[in-house]
Amino acid sequence: MIKLTIAIATCLVLCLVLLLPSSNISYRHKYDLPTNGLNDSEQQSEKLLGGLLATGFEEKSCLSRYDQSMSKPSPYKPSRHIVSKLRSYEMLHKRCGPGTKAYKRATKQLGHNELSSSGDECRYVVWMPMFGLGNRMLSLVSVFLYALLTDRVMLVDQRNDITDLFCEPFPETSWLLPLDFPLNDQLDSFNREHSRCYGTMLKNHAINSTSIIPSHLYLDIFHDSRDHDKKFFCEEDQAFLDKVTWLVVKSNLYFVPSLWMIPSFQTKLIKLFPQKETVFHHLARYLFHPTNQVWGMVTRSYNAYLSRADERLGIQVRVFSKPAGYFQHVMDQILASVLVTSLHPEYSDHLKNMFLEQASSTGETIEVYQPSGEKIQQTDKKLHDQKALAEIYLLSLTDELVTSTRSTFGYVAQGLGGLKPWILYEPRDKKTPNPPCVRAMSMEPCFLRAPLHGCQAKTIKIPPFVRICEDWKTGLKLVDVSDEL
Repeated sequence: MIKLTIAIATCLVLCLVLLLPSSNISYRHKYDLPTNGLNDSEQQSEKLLGGLLATGFEEKSCLSRYDQSMSKPSPYKPSRHIVSKLRSYEMLHKRCGPGTKAYKRATKQLGHNELSSSGDECRYVVWMPMFGLGNRMLSLVSVFLYALLTDRVMLVDQRNDITDLFCEPFPETSWLLPLDFPLNDQLDSFNREHSRCYGTMLKNHAINSTSIIPSHLYLDIFHDSRDHDKKFFCEEDQAFLDKVTWLVVKSNLYFVPSLWMIPSFQTKLIKLFPQKETVFHHLARYLFHPTNQVWGMVTRSYNAYLSRADERLGIQVRVFSKPAGYFQHVMDQILASVLVTSLHPEYSDHLKNMFLEQASSTGETIEVYQPSGEKIQQTDKKLHDQKALAEIYLLSLTDELVTSTRSTFGYVAQGLGGLKPWILYEPRDKKTPNPPCVRAMSMEPCFLRAPLHGCQAKTIKIPPFVRICEDWKTGLKLVDVSDEL
């Protein structure tokens, strides 16, 4: 008898696992085989994700970095240009990162009200964590891509729980903004009203192309940013920002698609990512390596429930109703799409009861598994964020995926897994949508609040690799034209 296992995780993660009959089950997953039919050179290449990852790390300190045993090889191979760019970036970060003479010189000017010149040796972009874990991972990849395109060193604010979630991604250096950074006591106060906010300075005519270059600026890139803030995506503004030594970014968005609309960036990006929809897939797998504590959560769940799977189907569900909770119309939509997950355990309980009471139409035995059910999102709480990250990775290990409209959690999982999901439409008036879902045109996340007007209004209509998102009409996402033909 064929056995189906449904594994539901807390932060909107559910996996359905199709197991082979027990007489045919190997106790090692088909992707766990020691060689996978590869020679030594091919095994090493796969271990390094086709060249994305650098060598030289101590493996035991971060087991997730080189552990590919739970996932199948990605069909999306990185270009030689992105591999070369990452190696160049690592050398730049090592030369300019925390503790170096270049870093000390760059921070000295922040301790005074001096203005920088365009001849500084090293330039930096500081990432600040905002909103939930999904938003943070999306914005962090966006800021890192911006750093690659502008030859800046990216440093991340470490005052929250990032060190509990991720290992250091760059060899022989650190991506953590030092705790004695001169602006640390000001970072939390940076907002769109701040005197160093670029958009506010533009609005107040305090800055223009002939202005003396400030030593640092704050960039506000949010879903509700003003038109002046969105000028960050204009070519002429990038020419000015390029001269500023320190940029501090706060964002809750995946703004990569609009970086493609900046002409000077587009030329570089086409070389780096000939497959347009692989940007997040490659950069997220390069940047994000869960700590051993998080990876232990992933491997324990995987080995217990997914390791012998012949096929894994996952559904992630976000409930937008207020107050959120269990709703029958959402359950009906889930069943219409086969399976689902949520913060709310009532959905898994309903599935458990349903499959206990009746067998599936083809006679499979079905089990429902949920690692946890935390009811509400609890950002910045260490254990909650670690569980959420583990569940994102479990969801990324499925073979097929269903996600929710506008869910950053789902965006991260699909990108890490290289999956084009089915997207559940958002219910209206407490009614199940018909049809319940739509197939995504690419695995790229959606830039939910893209600047559709202003300097990019005409540009957006030109390139064939940008489309309006399936799940949000004000959003943009990258696609590969060849996939649509």
